[in-house]
Amino acid sequence: MLQERQDTVAPDEFTAFQMRLEVKHNAPVNGEYRTLVLNAPKHLLDLCRPGQFFNLLCPQTGGETPYLRRPMSIYGFYPERNELHFLYKVTGAGTRALSVLRDGDDLDVFGPLGTPFSIEDHWRHLVLVARGVGLATLAPLALEANRLDRKLTAVCSARHPDFLMSTDYFRQLGAEVIAVTDSDGSSGLENLRAILENLIARRKADAFFTCGSNRMLRLLQQIGETHGIPGQIALEQQMACGIGMCQCCVRPFRRDHAVVNLRVCLEGPVFDIAEAIAW
Repeated sequence: MLQERQDTVAPDEFTAFQMRLEVKHNAPVNGEYRTLVLNAPKHLLDLCRPGQFFNLLCPQTGGETPYLRRPMSIYGFYPERNELHFLYKVTGAGTRALSVLRDGDDLDVFGPLGTPFSIEDHWRHLVLVARGVGLATLAPLALEANRLDRKLTAVCSARHPDFLMSTDYFRQLGAEVIAVTDSDGSSGLENLRAILENLIARRKADAFFTCGSNRMLRLLQQIGETHGIPGQIALEQQMACGIGMCQCCVRPFRRDHAVVNLRVCLEGPVFDIAEAIAW
């Protein structure tokens, strides 16, 4: 049921909706992460783009009262199935509240919000590099790359093989998947550098895409600058309103030979990788 419509002007004009959506599925995918699947109308899903997010109003439960909405990147949107997917890790009051939602419950969502990823026409070979829940943000991008008939390599990192996610999904989309973990030492920066340099040598890296990790940001910036390879990063940041009004998510970026302050929720969360400043 549509409760409220919210129109806001961003760098590119967008339309977002506040709605209560029915929970279709909410269950663990491994020992750390859970998937939340909501029943969503087609007109909402048709607005979604890879890299965007929703602001979720977490329910009050167990004596906890989450006050602010929680921004959560879109893990998947499927108009043909009327499904909106999120991947999350239980870390605090808000996500604990999400974890107790049952099939048939409803959840108040606001979105889609933010500036999405973009794929330039001449980028034929895309390289996705992410760790942990950062893979959630890149999953819709992989689907879009498949739709556009682009070649895809997904470098997936995790603490342990049991916590690797989306690898089968990426393979189903035709991606070459390279899994690295802390437990065997393969996720170290020097090995990641060697993997990326090898892809470049094989002419399989026209653009880099990543999410969240500070060390991966630095590495991709260094390699990108050396080889002239562009890229984009989806940043994670504390947010309140999600539409640029509260200024809660402002952080510095390099743009036009200066350092400027931009709102991650509105001018981002996706930025040119060369503009991002490591934290």
